[in-house]
Amino acid sequence: MATDTVVVPPKRANTDYPLIDSDPHLRRVFGYARPSDYAAAGGMAAVSPISFWIMERVSPSHVGRGGFAPVMRLATAVGLLGGLHVLYQRSCRRFYGFTENARETEMDMKEMVDKVKKGEPLYGTSKLSSYLQGVAARNSRYSELFIHVIPWFNLVNHDQHGIDTAKYYQQAERELEAERLAKPGSA
Repeated sequence: MATDTVVVPPKRANTDYPLIDSDPHLRRVFGYARPSDYAAAGGMAAVSPISFWIMERVSPSHVGRGGFAPVMRLATAVGLLGGLHVLYQRSCRRFYGFTENARETEMDMKEMVDKVKKGEPLYGTSKLSSYLQGVAARNSRYSELFIHVIPWFNLVNHDQHGIDTAKYYQQAERELEAERLAKPGSA
């Protein structure tokens, strides 16, 4: 039995913007989120408790003392989950190239080129075998598209992200060459 790992290449969606990552790690999704994403998430989180409060004012439930607070806490929790869902969704769609992502493309290039210059692995290290990393990648690739049914996130560092990483190495080489030429006495 062969021990070679088979890498299943991800299907690439035709989008108007460049693909940054078909399986972004949860940290990267929240780290690359824009302030507008946080504002939209905050607005969505506020909708549930505010709606419930308005409904209670318009048509009181008459539950008595102490009956409204637990339900309001539940409405707030539901709102927070909805807000996180919106934040995650908006950020992931930029990684997939479904929406405008110039800022994220630039951030990605800078982050990955810095890692190349430092000699670090691009997508972190993992204690999982390469086989299990592949399983994790196949299970969570484009998972945001179905997150409203099954909340599934990439929590595994692996190297199967649906892009050619050579661009990072080429850019790092160009930057290092430019830095070398910019130093006095290096010709």
